[in-house]
Amino acid sequence: MSTLRRVVVAMTSTAALAATGLVAVAPLAQAVDPTSAVVISEVYGGGGNSGAPYLFDFIELYNKGTSPVDLSSWSVQYASSTGTTYAKTDLTGTVAPGAFYLVQEAKGTGPAAALPTPDATGTINLSGTNGKVALVSSQTALTCGSTCSPAPGVVDFVGFGTADDHPGAAAPAASNVQSVQRTPTSGTNTGSNAADFALGAPTPKAGPTVGSGGPACDATPLPPECTAGPESIQDVQGDGFLSPDRGKAVDRVPGVVTALSTASPRGFWMQDPTPVTTRTSASAGIFVFTGAAAPTVAAGDAVVVSGTVSDYYAFASGDTLSTTASLSVTEITSPTVATVSSGNLVPTALPILPTTVPDLYAPVTATGNVESISPVDPSDSALEFWEAHEGMLVSVTDVPVVGPGKSQYGEIYVTTKPGDKRTPRGGTYLPSYVGTPSGRLLVSPLTGTVPPANVGDTLTGTTTGPVDWSLFGGYDLRATATATVQDNGLQPGVAATPAADQLTVGTYNVENLAPSDPDTKYSRLADGIVTSLKSPDVIAVEEIQDNSGATDDGTVAADVTLGKLVSAITAAGGPTYEYTEIDPVNDQDGGQPGGNIRSVFLYNPARVGFTPRGNPTSTDAVSVTRGTDGTPTLSTNPGRVDPTNAAWASSRKPLAAEFTFQGRKAIVVANHFNSKGGDQNADGRFQQPTRSSEVQRTKQAVVLNAFAKDVLGVDTAANLVLAGDFNDYQFSAPVTTLTDHGATLTDLINTLPVNERYTYVYNGVSQVLDHIIVAKGLTDVEYDVVHLNSEFADQASDHDPQVLRARLNAPTPVAPPTVRVAPVRQNAGQYVRVRVTGFPTQDRLSVTLDGKGPSATIRTFKAGVGATSFFIPVATAKGDHTIVVRAGDGTSATARVKVLAPCPAVTAGGSLLSRAVAAPVGVAPAGALTASGPVC
Repeated sequence: MSTLRRVVVAMTSTAALAATGLVAVAPLAQAVDPTSAVVISEVYGGGGNSGAPYLFDFIELYNKGTSPVDLSSWSVQYASSTGTTYAKTDLTGTVAPGAFYLVQEAKGTGPAAALPTPDATGTINLSGTNGKVALVSSQTALTCGSTCSPAPGVVDFVGFGTADDHPGAAAPAASNVQSVQRTPTSGTNTGSNAADFALGAPTPKAGPTVGSGGPACDATPLPPECTAGPESIQDVQGDGFLSPDRGKAVDRVPGVVTALSTASPRGFWMQDPTPVTTRTSASAGIFVFTGAAAPTVAAGDAVVVSGTVSDYYAFASGDTLSTTASLSVTEITSPTVATVSSGNLVPTALPILPTTVPDLYAPVTATGNVESISPVDPSDSALEFWEAHEGMLVSVTDVPVVGPGKSQYGEIYVTTKPGDKRTPRGGTYLPSYVGTPSGRLLVSPLTGTVPPANVGDTLTGTTTGPVDWSLFGGYDLRATATATVQDNGLQPGVAATPAADQLTVGTYNVENLAPSDPDTKYSRLADGIVTSLKSPDVIAVEEIQDNSGATDDGTVAADVTLGKLVSAITAAGGPTYEYTEIDPVNDQDGGQPGGNIRSVFLYNPARVGFTPRGNPTSTDAVSVTRGTDGTPTLSTNPGRVDPTNAAWASSRKPLAAEFTFQGRKAIVVANHFNSKGGDQNADGRFQQPTRSSEVQRTKQAVVLNAFAKDVLGVDTAANLVLAGDFNDYQFSAPVTTLTDHGATLTDLINTLPVNERYTYVYNGVSQVLDHIIVAKGLTDVEYDVVHLNSEFADQASDHDPQVLRARLNAPTPVAPPTVRVAPVRQNAGQYVRVRVTGFPTQDRLSVTLDGKGPSATIRTFKAGVGATSFFIPVATAKGDHTIVVRAGDGTSATARVKVLAPCPAVTAGGSLLSRAVAAPVGVAPAGALTASGPVC
């Protein structure tokens, strides 16, 4: 989506009041007094925050009277929007008639400009959005709780945003770049905050100047305000990513207006028509931010602009100035604009050709932060190239579309390098972490409207606009006019028709499917499953929401959602699928709050068998044993893989199920790993970006890998399929950890040509999130990614489904269980070592002599092997005997042992001692001899 920028209302504030020269004692006004000479004129709490023009919070007063007012016994006091305790700053001195009185409060982190010289200084940390400010005619802290606007001694009171106390209605909520200020003049006072206050760019000790039109520049001689100042746009931009003037005031910077932004962020771009051409690192264009007031200039106006320089960062959710990965955009804020002349030629846009932008996308720096680079080298990397042209006009002509035009976001992605990293269907793919296609370019029309183009279409003609930066896609072209689209006829993909003896397994992320979704979504998903996927026998479906959708009401069942999907598939001509799933614990699996998304299986009972086993709950872990037929068997069917493991916190738990197809078993696991939320922007200032979400996915991969090895430990030829949305690339650490770099499991996306490896298009880049992964021994497979969503402007889901066609392996022939005894000749009263193979895994076996009498036990491991020491009772008769080992399911095996006479007694210290010490069967007594052979 497009970058969301701040919206600021700019107001003109004037004061033309006569002074008498007398100093009056301030009257003791009660409540909010419309007759009070001194009023609160402005409140600003965003000081030093992201994008803030000023470093400090402030409260400004105005004397609308005709006499000076002594404020030495007054105070300003502040409470949060619902607070009952007020922080206080005492005032000093007087305020002249028609003058502003500035109270400087808490300091932020900046960078931002300092305030004009304050008249009083405090340390109150005001909210940047909501709060309550009182002007009090004493310096006694207010104790009026939540109702202070009518309290005695309160001369004026402003409640803004969500404040619970305010005269009349509340003033609007402020922001980092918006103050609450009186309008239309600083002296207006009707007694209602809503009527008296509006939002505007902060104007400490002055009324707003935006929208005033600036000075008249048609006079002769030309007024000084209309002449160029000492700095050019290139000086303001500087040679690096950051402006050397950030936080400073600049005076009369000249340029020609090239484009206007009349929606948020309002303002205009201007460019130096005669830049220093040898200064290739410094852009000759810049954005002038005018807040919520529409710019009063036109393209072709020659202007000079004064204001404060800001390096603006677009924040993602949870960002702060120090943590945001966004690259900054240098702007002039709180501007005064003088139009020197109109109708001038707009500077010629730089054509972006296939060879214009460097092939390397992001530079490598010692700090890891590309904004440390100064000067930038526009021939070294794409990020440096675009920084060196930030705010300047550029153009592209007849460029291929690589990311669909989405009207809800007002964006479309093209490539300026038609021959670089192209997919067969016209996109541009991601081959590695450092392989971001450098030709990809986001086009964001200033109108907010884009044509509904698909990947592979062409943006014909020339598209022109200034260079800006977006959270989504990095540097973008803010098009003043968008070229038309040539529809090149991209069609949805279709999977190959399976053979009758091929099991088909699909996976499909259906993007938060809920009962409240329109029937058209269900029918489109169903048509994709039936027509494009050819009705797979088993489908792992991700993002099925509960019956109440995103309503967080404790509902976890999803039978209504699944019933609608199954019915839609049948109506589309597909089979009548049945489904199996396990409801999650409420609000424990992440995703859209309240939605309780989960992975489920749809299966066609006419093609595959499914036999439920046990009564699994959302917290029960499924285990793997060897069945009587020698195949891996799940303890419950279906079952969740280690669901209480911390690796799955706030994430979906894998769902494993057994299916049978033409007499052979397959174990399929549906997956939806944790999302990439929290990762640093791949287009931003930190290169390489930190991918913090990979840590949890790697832990999830370790758990799932262990489960896969449990299955393959029973039978290396097991038909094991892991399918779903793994939320990571084929070359990522989580995926390579899961597959043991291909040694244990095969990621089928890697069997496709490199330029066909994608299941998702994000920010104009075709990339992999979804996978079908199979046991390395399952080799008779065919595989398709079916592109029917991600490349299209109109989508049923944001993911493309996949399908596997496989001829299943026959079970590995089950060798009969064996028992070996060592030694095979042993004295009665001694031990033999009993070793077993081929028994059920993780079973407790009984060991007896001749099938009767006392027994020992053997605990088998995952491979069905185990061992114990078995004690031959002293009274055992000489001759051949049989060691019998029996499993719980009746499986048994035997081995022969020849029992010799007990060892003779020996004399020690005059006593007779038997070397055959009585002991529990199967347990060696202390000091017993090992079963390495006869002991006498």
